[in-house]
Amino acid sequence: MRDQQTWGKEKKCTDRVEKLYTALKSQRHNGVSSTDVWDKTVSFFSVKSPLLFHNGYSKYSRDTLRLSPLPAEDDAPLFIQTFAGHLDWVFDYLTGVRGKIAIAVYIAIINGFLLIIYKGPLYKVAVRACFLGFTFGCGLIISFSQTTWTHFGWYMCSLSFFHYSEYLVTAIINPRSLSLDSFLLNHSVEYTVAAVSSWVEFTIEKLTVPELKQLSWLSLVGLVMVLCGDFLRKSAMLTAGSNFNHIVQNEKAQSHVLVTDGVYAFFRHPSYVGWFYWSIGTQVMLCNPVCIAGYTMASWRFFRERIEEEELSLIHFFAEDYLEYKKKVGTGLPFISGIRINSS
Repeated sequence: MRDQQTWGKEKKCTDRVEKLYTALKSQRHNGVSSTDVWDKTVSFFSVKSPLLFHNGYSKYSRDTLRLSPLPAEDDAPLFIQTFAGHLDWVFDYLTGVRGKIAIAVYIAIINGFLLIIYKGPLYKVAVRACFLGFTFGCGLIISFSQTTWTHFGWYMCSLSFFHYSEYLVTAIINPRSLSLDSFLLNHSVEYTVAAVSSWVEFTIEKLTVPELKQLSWLSLVGLVMVLCGDFLRKSAMLTAGSNFNHIVQNEKAQSHVLVTDGVYAFFRHPSYVGWFYWSIGTQVMLCNPVCIAGYTMASWRFFRERIEEEELSLIHFFAEDYLEYKKKVGTGLPFISGIRINSS
């Protein structure tokens, strides 16, 4: 009979064969010689460390074969390595048959509890919030697991946090305007089509040109765009307070004032600027070339029309005060100046 140690090594190798294949294919694509690829293949089966890094071989194997070490990874504290190893196991489990069954049972149980605890509109809010929280958690697991889907995990976290925080911030600053639409999950048919298109493009390109989805530097640029864009948008919402509304207002409320301080001192429409760069950043993060171009054009057109519509109301509400503000501060969006007023 095989001893337990041999069985454990074989099991670990089997579990990570997909990662090995992806890593070696990427190495060959980047011009690594056949000899080096073979060395790394051999090192894969020298499983001495519980954590395999993204380049396909462990710290022990690199030291043994005198391959180039990566200090940032090798010097990682033990608790970080252990944490990453646990997340690896969770990811492998959830993507298996039992994991999928567990997810289905979890969703059914949580939905049952929500039905018992909340009634009517509150149930609808709770279900959406629970769904976004679940998506964010799955995104975190994928993000910290040793998988080629890491960047999609970032995307899941970014998307779910954006929609959840839209509702949360609206509840804080303007609870009277709060509704299910504040999640922006059903923003428009075009928005849904754009989101699904990005998922389809990512999947197709990952299967056909997987190296395109491993441009970590580009995904980091997208992550920065997403974080900065969402931060700017939420800052604009908090600064505007009760003056902010997801729907363009045609009638001026008694409490409605012209906000020109904070982030509004730099951009006339900071919430649109943040949303514009956030949306493009999600596609840069996914390395989706088609959707990067598509999102840029579609977002630019949408916000150009939206700003012109909104500024008609703002000029009607605040007259000369807004016109003076308009002269001093730009929209913040490229090649969009807003509504044009004839001087004659």
